[in-house]
Amino acid sequence: MKNSALAHHRPQWKTHIGFLLAAVGSAIGLGNIWRFSYLCYKNGGGAFLVPYITALFIVGIPLMILEIGLGHKMRGSAPASFASVSRKWEWLGWWQVIFVMFGIVLYYSVVISWCLSFLFFSFNLSWGQDPNAFFFKKFLMVSKGPFNIGDVRTGIIFSLLLVWFLNWLIVFKGVQKGLERANKIFMPLLFILIAIIVFWGFKLPGAREGILVYLRPDFTRLMDVRVWMDAFSQIFFTLSLGFGIMIAYASYLPVKSEIVRDSLIISGVNCLFSLFVGLGVFAVLGYMAHTTSVPISSVVSESIGLAFIAFPKAISLLPAFSRIFGVLFFGSLVIAGLSSSVSIIEAFTSGIVDKFHYSRKAVVSSLVVCGFLGSVIFVTQAGLYWLDIVDHFLTQYGLVIAAIFESIILGWIYKSNRLRQHINHYSSWRLRGWWDICIKVAAPLALTVILVSSLVEELSCAYGGYSRLALVLIGRDWLIYTLFFAILVASHHWKIDPRERMLS
Repeated sequence: MKNSALAHHRPQWKTHIGFLLAAVGSAIGLGNIWRFSYLCYKNGGGAFLVPYITALFIVGIPLMILEIGLGHKMRGSAPASFASVSRKWEWLGWWQVIFVMFGIVLYYSVVISWCLSFLFFSFNLSWGQDPNAFFFKKFLMVSKGPFNIGDVRTGIIFSLLLVWFLNWLIVFKGVQKGLERANKIFMPLLFILIAIIVFWGFKLPGAREGILVYLRPDFTRLMDVRVWMDAFSQIFFTLSLGFGIMIAYASYLPVKSEIVRDSLIISGVNCLFSLFVGLGVFAVLGYMAHTTSVPISSVVSESIGLAFIAFPKAISLLPAFSRIFGVLFFGSLVIAGLSSSVSIIEAFTSGIVDKFHYSRKAVVSSLVVCGFLGSVIFVTQAGLYWLDIVDHFLTQYGLVIAAIFESIILGWIYKSNRLRQHINHYSSWRLRGWWDICIKVAAPLALTVILVSSLVEELSCAYGGYSRLALVLIGRDWLIYTLFFAILVASHHWKIDPRERMLS
């Protein structure tokens, strides 16, 4: 190991379980609760698990091993790790953490603040008999379009301020006292809350029918290419791959680490959690359909509609303890959101501290102030439109392009077998040649198909019915600006060569 003193002074996880809980906390987010179950329902129920598990083993787990192995070997953040591979690829590490920090977490924190607001609303079921009108007209007061900015929703601002304060408090305290300690509380609490919701849901009238709709296999759907693409996309996004988070988290691991085993545990727990929470979601939706005497297809909705419209309505229909159920559900969303948002801030903080050696506390404090101010655009009356457009471009294009480059650079240029040798040297679970094939061929090929498909669809029909001008100025340009700043930051010299901390 080169310059062991530097490597020794890098922060480390206090316990192995602390790392696992933090990594699982980063992977498990709002999408696990409101996106997976809808995709499963839409794409053939139990049959969807076939492409989903296939994607997990040929893309998800291999890329997880790749990122954890890279961070462990290079002992640095994503920018430091790619700079250690070659200075000409440093921009990729910066682009990953910049568009995630100054893009995804800006609107993600706003969604967490919505969940926090609805947590408070649950105490008296403030959404009333028409959650749809309450959410869009009273709570968000949505304007007519993305360029009709309107006013800042002051009620949401206070929740947003609390979310950013919690982000600051956790990341400010560092790896052991902040991230590790918070996730040791967050993740067990999240699992307990979700378990209560699921088993409570099982006892509701109509729950069985809802769960059958969720998991009833329709194997004819496996002939649809779109189903396979949805499975690969979901695996990629749900594991926080391409964010730079797992690279940073792995850099805090001790030298002797079970990289392969840990990657399997993180990936497996994340996917099992998604499947489990889906049982609770569809049990409640089945109850809702049973109570209102409508087909379950009429009450199922995706993403924001599920969390802030369908579930509030279902909660109001519960025969008893509806307020407690609401607190449990929205409390779960807040915890899942925070465990992911702090990991994003940590990934960027780690990069800045690695390169410029600024004080962590100063970096985190500055980031949180900038993050809060950057989030304000998503709290305006046009915020929902901006959120939808920015999320679409950053996840469908930014993350996918970055992951394609990551696979090619580490698989073909740096050579995946070099990283495999490193992983096998420190891990008792050994990798074989199949992993190289996944990294060099399967992962970039699958991601390229997703990218090309998105582009073709984009060119044939403007996303979401928005004007081309809005998509260009808000979505495309956001990506371009983050790439520009990534190249700019990468052009600065390192105070200490990042290769000094590499493990030999």
